Amino acid sequence: MRKQTLQNYLIIYLGTAIMAFGLYNIHARCAVTEGGVLGGVLLLENWFGWSPSVTGLIMDFSCYAIGFRYLGWSFARYSLAASVFFSVNYRLCELTGPLFPDLSRWPIAAAIVGGVFIGVGVGLCVRIGGAAGGDDALAMVISRKLKTDISNAYLFTDLLILTLSLTYIPFRRIACSLITVTVSSKLIGWVCRQ
Repeated sequence: MRKQTLQNYLIIYLGTAIMAFGLYNIHARCAVTEGGVLGGVLLLENWFGWSPSVTGLIMDFSCYAIGFRYLGWSFARYSLAASVFFSVNYRLCELTGPLFPDLSRWPIAAAIVGGVFIGVGVGLCVRIGGAAGGDDALAMVISRKLKTDISNAYLFTDLLILTLSLTYIPFRRIACSLITVTVSSKLIGWVCRQ
């Protein structure tokens, strides 16, 4: 394996570790959700009790079929690695338990801090050319096909999941989720441009 390729996989691993940590320690505990697949796995966990370590993998692979068609083999390799790394990292978080202070009493702080974890983690993966989740694949395809900034593509997909999340998250918490998806989508765009 070439040094650059190994370095890319390490960056993807780091990105997914940051994402899993933020999703487990902040979003899941504080009822502040992300949009896209990350929000979708929390939605399924709340609706059916299914672990995000399993549902994330299933949802990601479903979305990757679309991404592969438009983005090619290197996208597929990096995205597969990101999905597996995320599942492993989320499972490690489940096994170790919470390691971050509980921000449930401060939902706006949880939204901002959670958005930073997700934005930086996803941004690292997307910058390499892989998707850290299925919604990343969709956002990358939407961005490329519509020739729009990737931040706008993320916001579009996130709003769909946030609407569905009203079934288990009160409206005022969804407002916090709007903050987190705005923070994360802007950070993803920023990390990708660096």
